[in-house]
Amino acid sequence: MNHTTSPTVVPSPTQAPSPSGELAGRRVVLGLSGGIACYKAAELCRALVKAGATVQVVMTDAAMQFITPVTLQALSGQPVFSSQWDPREAAGVGNNMAHINLTREADAILVAPASADFMKKLVHGGADDLLSLMCLARPQTVPLLVAPAMNREMWANPATQRNVAQLRADGVQVLDVGQGDQACGEVGDGRMLEADELLYDLVRFFQPKILAGQQVLVSAGPTYEAIDPVRGITNLSSGKMGFAIARAAHEAGADVTLVAGPVALPTPRGVRRVDVKSAQEMQLALDTLALSATVFVSAAAVADWRPAAPANQKIKKDGSGAVPTLAFTENPDILAGIAGSERARHGLLYCVGFAAESHDLLTHAQAKRVRKGVPLLVGNLGPATFGQDDNALLLVDEHGVVELPRASKLSLARQLVVEIARRRGG
Repeated sequence: MNHTTSPTVVPSPTQAPSPSGELAGRRVVLGLSGGIACYKAAELCRALVKAGATVQVVMTDAAMQFITPVTLQALSGQPVFSSQWDPREAAGVGNNMAHINLTREADAILVAPASADFMKKLVHGGADDLLSLMCLARPQTVPLLVAPAMNREMWANPATQRNVAQLRADGVQVLDVGQGDQACGEVGDGRMLEADELLYDLVRFFQPKILAGQQVLVSAGPTYEAIDPVRGITNLSSGKMGFAIARAAHEAGADVTLVAGPVALPTPRGVRRVDVKSAQEMQLALDTLALSATVFVSAAAVADWRPAAPANQKIKKDGSGAVPTLAFTENPDILAGIAGSERARHGLLYCVGFAAESHDLLTHAQAKRVRKGVPLLVGNLGPATFGQDDNALLLVDEHGVVELPRASKLSLARQLVVEIARRRGG
C-alpha cells in the first residue's frame, strides 16, 4: 500500500545502541599479559567503561611489571585479580575459584596485550596463572579475543605465525597488529592496536553479520565544482551520515568501499576509501566500483549543476563594479545511471538513494524514488542535519514508509543496514 499523506510508522526490526553506550550491558573481562603495551590497556579500560561495559581486569605477574593493579582498579571500578590463589570473592561467589567465576557471566574475554608467550600458552592449553587458567576454563559460549603485542621479529617468526593460525582454527578471534615505531626502537608490524581501534573491533564483534559476503559501495559528502582555481560551488553536507553507513556496513560483515567528496573525516576502520572532488570524478569512481558491488548506498550530496566553463585563472574584480556571468551545465545523475544498469535491473545490485530536502520531505522523497528508479529511498531534512551528529530518516519503498526517529547517525546507519539486509533476504 502506498501512503501519500502521513507516513506509516513501523519500528525498525532491531534498535541499535547509541554510540555513547555501544557496550551498554556488556560484561567484558580484560586480560593483560606482559608487555610494554600494557600502558595502552589503561586507555582501553577507560574506553570500554565509557562505552557502557562492566570491565573486570585480570593481570599476569608479568603485566604487573609494566602497570599496577591500582591503576586498572581505578579505571575499571572493579577489584583486579592476578592470582588463582586470591581468597577474595570473585563475581560474588565465595568458593575461591576466580578462574571459574569471572567468566560465567562474561560476554567476552579480551586479552590486550597478548604476548607471544601467552598466545603459546593458549595454543597448548597452558594454565599456570590465573589468566591462562581462566581462558582454558571459560565456557565455549564466551568468546575469546586476543590483541597481539610484540617486537616485529617476534611477530614475523614462523612459530608465532603457526600459533596465530592455530588459535584462529580453534575459534579464538586474533585481532590485527599495528605497524610503526616500537618501544625497542625498531619499526614494523607487531604493535598492539590503539584503544579506539580495539574498542571498534570489540563493538564490531558483537554486531550481527547480516551483510556477510556483500560488497557494499557507499558515497558520502559533498562535491566541489570549480569556478576558477581558487573558488567553487559546494554544499553543507558533512559526510557524517555516509561515513556512519560505511562503518555500520563493515560492522555487519560487508566488504566496504567508500567514495568520499571533500570532507575532513577519518576513514572508518576496515573500510577502503576513494577520495574525489567533483561530480564527474565521483561518477567515474562509482560507475567503475559498482561493477563489482552488490549494494550501493548513494548518500553523497552531489551538486546538480557545475560551471560550464571554469576559468583557468582566478577571476578578479577590476574596480568597475562589473559582475562576472556564470553559465551552468547539469551534472550527471549518478544514482539513476547506476540504478538503471544491467546489474541493478537483474537484481545483482541493490541501490539505495538519499534525498536531502528543505520541505515537504515525504512528497519529494516518494517522487524521487520513482524518478531515480531505486527500490529504497532515504529522506531527511538537509538544513536540520548537515554537520550534525544526529538525524531523523524516512525510508520510502513501494510498500510505504518506515520512520526512523531522531538518533545518532551511527545508530540510524545500523538500523538502515538492518533494513537493507531484510529487503535482500539477509
